[in-house]
Amino acid sequence: MSEAAAGLPGQLTSVFHLVRRFFGAVKPGAPSNGDEAWARSWLGPGEVELYESMNNPDRRHAIEVARLVEAELSDASDAVMAAALLHDVGKVVCGYRTPARVVATLVWAVVPDERATQWMDRGAPFARLGQYRRHPQLGEHLLADAGADPLTSAWAGDHHRDRAAWRVDVEIGDVLKRCDDD
Repeated sequence: MSEAAAGLPGQLTSVFHLVRRFFGAVKPGAPSNGDEAWARSWLGPGEVELYESMNNPDRRHAIEVARLVEAELSDASDAVMAAALLHDVGKVVCGYRTPARVVATLVWAVVPDERATQWMDRGAPFARLGQYRRHPQLGEHLLADAGADPLTSAWAGDHHRDRAAWRVDVEIGDVLKRCDDD
């Protein structure tokens, strides 16, 4: 099998995940009051404030991920559940809505990662593109500043890294990653 064909299933999974996230993002409305209360019950005061800064599609996605994590890890700690709920909180920094996120995702599919840091130092629109690409690191800093558990902030920073670079327990990281990509 060619190298390109060997990578195809992973690429298709990634494309399917992005398409599914897109259609979830264009669905109108906030999460239900019950889901919102459930999510907040896992979070500390600073984390709740960050959660509330997220847009409706991100909060719906966060709840979906956290519900899957809870189903897999019935004894999940508050820190693990907060990690599931807040892994994408860094996206609030760029302020993009769904159409701009689609464009940014396509840009970053072809632009090398090292450009993100360079672009963050430039004026708009490049700074916002850089912020979107660096949302894991920005989220990690937001969470640390909000007093989140180190596991929660580390997962925000690690959730797009290769497994070998994770700073969280690999078994927990595997569950969080699988539930996010489900």
